[in-house]
Amino acid sequence: MGQYTFYIMVGVYTLIIAFCGYLGYRHTRDAKDYLIAGSSVHPALMALSYGSTFISTSAIVGFGGAAGMYGMSLLWLTACNIIFGVFVAFVFFGKRTKILGTNLAAHTFPELMAKRFNSKFIQNYSAVLIAVAMPLYAAAVMIGGARFLEQAININYALALVIFAVLVGIYVFYGGLKGIMYTDAVQAMIMFVGMVILIFSTYTALGGVTEAHQKLTDMAYLVPESLVAQGHTGWTTMPVFGSQIWLYVMTTLVLGVGIGVLAQPHLAVRFMTLKGTTDVNRAVIVGGIFILFMTGVAFVVGALSNAYFYDAYGQISLAMVTDPATGAPNIDKIIPMFIGEALPDWFAYLFMLCLLSAAMSTLSGQFHVIGTSVRDLIQRKDGTDRANTTGLARIGVLVGLIATLVLSFKLPGSIIAIATAMFFGLCASAFLPMYIAALYWPRASKTGVVAGMVAGSVIFILSVLFVHQKEAVIFGISQLLFGKPYLFGFPWNIIDPMVISLPVGFIVTVVVSLVTAPFGEKHLEKCFQGIKKDLEQVPQGQVALSAKK
Repeated sequence: MGQYTFYIMVGVYTLIIAFCGYLGYRHTRDAKDYLIAGSSVHPALMALSYGSTFISTSAIVGFGGAAGMYGMSLLWLTACNIIFGVFVAFVFFGKRTKILGTNLAAHTFPELMAKRFNSKFIQNYSAVLIAVAMPLYAAAVMIGGARFLEQAININYALALVIFAVLVGIYVFYGGLKGIMYTDAVQAMIMFVGMVILIFSTYTALGGVTEAHQKLTDMAYLVPESLVAQGHTGWTTMPVFGSQIWLYVMTTLVLGVGIGVLAQPHLAVRFMTLKGTTDVNRAVIVGGIFILFMTGVAFVVGALSNAYFYDAYGQISLAMVTDPATGAPNIDKIIPMFIGEALPDWFAYLFMLCLLSAAMSTLSGQFHVIGTSVRDLIQRKDGTDRANTTGLARIGVLVGLIATLVLSFKLPGSIIAIATAMFFGLCASAFLPMYIAALYWPRASKTGVVAGMVAGSVIFILSVLFVHQKEAVIFGISQLLFGKPYLFGFPWNIIDPMVISLPVGFIVTVVVSLVTAPFGEKHLEKCFQGIKKDLEQVPQGQVALSAKK
């Protein structure tokens, strides 16, 4: 496939995305359209938007590269993503989120929590946390896409970053959530096709399924001694239980992201875009299949890249991406290098569109929620919007875009999986106890929820800066203040901060709620009307009232 064909593919793709953004712009008439797509989205469209926003280049490139280093133990993350990220999220969170959002006329996650607990502080604190931390996650996504373009088709890294920023910024700025969801659907289909072709092409290149896995299993003796000492036993087996690698893979990569997805603000808002709760059930199968192919394929291919590189060059994947000058490997380059080396040029171009779609779908959701956080901060205390709310949200999109672009240039190598897990862990620590209490525990008090949210987030941030080795070394604050990169040794420097901060958030929420004043019956009835044991359909524009006591 020549350059001209490649340019035609990119041109057609860009026109399609531009058209979807234009449709979103034409159908965005007010703040409700911009913030939650008018609450009229088809369930299949919502599932594709949810999945494509959830799965980004950080999953395909970053976590795929991590699988190249740690092996197929990351498939536990695929299981967690399907169980928690789709089934639990849709069935146990999605329905009640939709009903609660309808009851309280909420348009964003911070606004939903604020109205449920009658606290402007919750809205402001959540909005600030999202606006400050989201660019880090967005930068990880942008880096993943740019690294692929750099490695596979020789586009300058800085230019690739700018391309992502400009393309996504335009249709998020104008199209709002409607434009995002239209483009998400197109991008999700491209991603799905790309991953299906990738897994078949990989097994074909390695001689078949059985041959590929046996070859990788037989390579266990090639694991570097430094990784063996940390518990690595091979790319098709689990690390030694309780070892350094086992703790990192299971607590940070698997639990951190697998559980953290439940409290992602830009994913929770997708449930508010549906017409009613029965639409949530219809979206589960589509979402589950999509997540299976996106993460499962990336992790399997990442691990199998070792077999290909050893056959072709006599080196494992880590050695292939090690900088000769520094001796440090950059695992974010494993998947892009494998695509560029092992598969035909035409697939590199197709997969470029797949990763472009993955990056743009997630980035659009991230920039949108950064913009809406500005709206949450300026909203009046009585819950009504100020003038030109949509315009101010768009300014927030631009600010988030610039911050993300700056971080993308500044962050070090092998950062994608780390930054993603950190953001997911922070969201879980700060928001998950509050989110569950909002949906399922009427006894939760405003004071209890605020205390739990602050405690969970503060402990997580302190652990990231001073205890957890991966992030503490990068930030360097512990080194600056105490003269050492992190304060505690094994296992505390390896166990993910969320393992400590999330239980603390739950405990503080429960204990403080039980000793402080609960909400009155009138407020609770307003919040929980329509929530029955069978969670009846909520018709558009009205609420099915529950049976009165």
